Amino acid sequence: MNVEKLTPELNKVYFIEKHTLIHVLSGTGSIQVDFKNYTDWQEKAIFLEKGQYIKFLSDDFEVRRIEFADEAKFYNDEVRVLFKHLISLGYINLMECEECQAFLSESLLSEDSANIIDVSSKQWFWQNPFNANKEEYQIIFDTKDIIDTEFANRLTSDDLVSLINEKGYQAQSLIKEKVGLTVKNLLGAKRLMESQKEIAFTDKSIQEVSFDLGYNDPAYFNRVFKKAIGQTPKEFRENFDYENRDAFTQVLLELLKKYHTEERSLSFYADQLHLSVKTLSKKVRAKMNTTLGQLIRMELLNTAKIMLWEGEPIIRISERLGFEEPNHFSSFFKHYSGITPTQFKSGKYHN
Repeated sequence: MNVEKLTPELNKVYFIEKHTLIHVLSGTGSIQVDFKNYTDWQEKAIFLEKGQYIKFLSDDFEVRRIEFADEAKFYNDEVRVLFKHLISLGYINLMECEECQAFLSESLLSEDSANIIDVSSKQWFWQNPFNANKEEYQIIFDTKDIIDTEFANRLTSDDLVSLINEKGYQAQSLIKEKVGLTVKNLLGAKRLMESQKEIAFTDKSIQEVSFDLGYNDPAYFNRVFKKAIGQTPKEFRENFDYENRDAFTQVLLELLKKYHTEERSLSFYADQLHLSVKTLSKKVRAKMNTTLGQLIRMELLNTAKIMLWEGEPIIRISERLGFEEPNHFSSFFKHYSGITPTQFKSGKYHN
């Protein structure tokens, strides 16, 4: 097991080589995992499977990274739920798990940290994100295992369902009920994510990627990809540009950090970057997989959380962040965090 503190580089792709726990000790802004941006990482221990990647969309993060060496352990039925993600990040909520907090305290960097896996898996089942019993979870994750193994074998969704049924599972209705997605949805999402990785991180031709991912017709693959992502595979490769990491993202994030408490209009940031609003919006979507409005809101939310941690009164936070009334700020905070500012203050956990 390898445990280290890390100050990640802005916008750098960190490939996950071993099953890994990421504990964010400090920082603001978003993280990106497998082309999805997350702004609700605070107070969570994030679990990443070998083959994933993580990027930090701000330059002020400090994290603890724990890499685990025991490969066999992660295919245990009780443990794989942490790492084999269905629709979002695998995580446990530290606000609800005092035992987990103890393992991840600042002082604990010993070999005993491996026990966090057992503690976390118990917490994950307690959180019960899909409101299922353990037997139902095993069927759901067995199905995901099959998808992860077979996604590139040119199977139709009917073929996949037949393969699942051969193993004795009647998974279709269960997954639809508990996860809210069909087996076809899960298969399509897996193929899409792997195609994005092949396009972004290799120099394979688009035709090669198409065939590798089970698409017989590259033109059809291009249409499917553009419909899902909003860009052609070629445009996606050019915009992701993970090796060069152009300055656009860093400059925009620095502007947001400096001005977000005063300026919320898209036109202000477009003027600062000498772009039209339409061009800026398109560029943010292409390079950061989000919207400028969402970035501004998340900067406001993160600043609010820091001020709440520091004990600032709600009325002062409201004034500093430019809300006309404290109740407007409270409504904003609850809408984007799921809890009120008062609830956040009363339940806070300091690293």
